[in-house]
Amino acid sequence: MTGQLLQFSGSLIAILALAWFARRLGLGGDTRIRNEAHLKELAEEALYGFEPVEIAIDRAGFAALARDAQGRVMLLRRHGSHFASRLLDNHLNVRLDRHLITVGTGEKRFGTITLDLGDQAPAWAASLRRL
Repeated sequence: MTGQLLQFSGSLIAILALAWFARRLGLGGDTRIRNEAHLKELAEEALYGFEPVEIAIDRAGFAALARDAQGRVMLLRRHGSHFASRLLDNHLNVRLDRHLITVGTGEKRFGTITLDLGDQAPAWAASLRRL
């Protein structure tokens, strides 16, 4: 009985130590797009020289759309603890449902993403259909 109690205590201490260590490293955090400045930083990391002049961030902060001065549109979405991005072209599928816009890039690996853009959704959907 004492051996089992020691084994249980040792396992519990090891689990707590690993959880503390993971937290110190910043692993497993809730990664979201915090604000416009964060989105601009993510867009610059994804494509050097891409400077958004018009942006729309999903209400949950999981995804965003950004347009630069040249008219290029970038879709950013959360992928694990990082963000993935694609420049959108004319091979996309756009669907509008009230405040939700669903964008399909045509790439199986990137998938389809639904953004809650609020009142901005109809304007973004219309502009993406013109790409």
